[in-house]
This record gives sequence, C-alpha cells and structure tokens, in this order.
Amino acid sequence: MNGWDFGLLTVAATGAGAVNAVVGSGSLITFPALVAMGYPPILATVSNNVGLVPGMGGAVYGYRRELTGQGGLLLRLAVAAGGGALIGSFLLLRLPSAWFQKIVPVLIGTACALVILQPVLARRMASGRRQGGAGLRLGVFGTGIYGGYFGAAQGVVLIGLLGALTTKELQPLNAIKNALALTVNLVAAIVFVSVTTVDWYVAGIVAAGSTLGGLLGSRYGRSLSPTALRGAIVAVGLLAMADLIARSW
Repeated sequence: MNGWDFGLLTVAATGAGAVNAVVGSGSLITFPALVAMGYPPILATVSNNVGLVPGMGGAVYGYRRELTGQGGLLLRLAVAAGGGALIGSFLLLRLPSAWFQKIVPVLIGTACALVILQPVLARRMASGRRQGGAGLRLGVFGTGIYGGYFGAAQGVVLIGLLGALTTKELQPLNAIKNALALTVNLVAAIVFVSVTTVDWYVAGIVAAGSTLGGLLGSRYGRSLSPTALRGAIVAVGLLAMADLIARSW
C-alpha cells in the first residue's frame, strides 16, 4: 500500500465511521475502496469488518444517553443479532456471494419503505403491543446473518425493523441500531480472526479512521431532527440498493 492508498483508505474509513453512526452502510465506502486497491473481495470484507468494530464502538459511546433504559430490549435483540452474525460469518467463508447479492437490494428497498412508513406504523402500535417480540427478534436474527455475511446497509435494515415493530422515537432506535450493528460486527470479527486471514495493516487503518468518524457522526447525528435522519437513512439505503444492483449485473 502506497501513500496515496493510505490517505484514501483513511478518509474512506473516517467517512464510513460517521455514516455508520448516523445511518449505517459505511461498508459501502470502505469495501469498494479496498477492492479498487486490488484486495481480493473476501480479504477486503474480512479486514474491513474487523477494522470497523472500534468505529461502531465509538458510535455506541456517542449515543449512550439514548440507550438509557433500553437494556432489556437491547439484551434480547443482541442475543438474536449475535446468533445470526455467527451463522453469517461462516456462510461468508463457505458459500459464493452471487446468489446473496441478488436478494440484498430487495431487502434494503423494503427497509427503506419501512423507514418512510415508520411514523404511521408506530402510531398503529401505540395501543400497547409488547415490544421486542418474536417477530422483531426473528427479523434481527436474519439481519445478523446478513451482517455477518456482508453487512453493507445492515443499519438501514435494522432501523426499518425497529421502526416498524416498536413504538420508540427515531433517535433511540438509531442508538439501538448502533449497538446491534456493533454486536454483529464483533461476533463476525471474532470468527474471522479465529479461522481466516486478516490484513492487520488495513484493519488498523480502518479502525483508526472509523473510530474518529464514529465519534463525529454520533455527535452531529444526535442533533438531526427525526425527519432529517429519516431522509438520510432512506437516501443512503437507496444508494446502497443501486450500488448492489449494479454489482450483481
């Protein structure tokens, strides 16, 4: 890696950390950058995943106030997310990715629709339906599989699920999303470090940049209005969907 690549990856990682804190889909910044530098896709995915873990930790720390009182729900969902990530990370190492890339744009598009409809869905659920039920845990488990396998736009999917199946406001949902995304990436990273090759130089650059970006993103993302945050989530989700559709052709 030359100086130009180092600078490019540092900037990409910082941007990815900020995007992950506010929306999710930061991998769509760092993963293409690594592939463009000549890294094989699997090595790029694995090293990128490991490197983004500290950045997600920074995002969770930045949103710590919004997590107050969410412990019970978060614990139930984290168990589901971690279990899914364990499966997804092994799938990445065992299965070809072509079939999976075809369904991902549909998943992201559905999530964007759920984010747009979240206020209406939340009002309909305000009658007292138990939050964190089996349907939500199953959805988070499935998202964990996807996150362990590839992970780009898992934040958009999580926000869509949480917004549709809970009655919480969008900023607390974003905080829960960050914690679940951290759980998924951490579990996957443990698997990758244990059983496959990680480029630690790349992972270190991504870790440093994404940590700075995660702290900055959480600082300014917390000040966004629900409408602005919802618009950002949908915009990034649509860009992620278009990117993945283009890659599958």
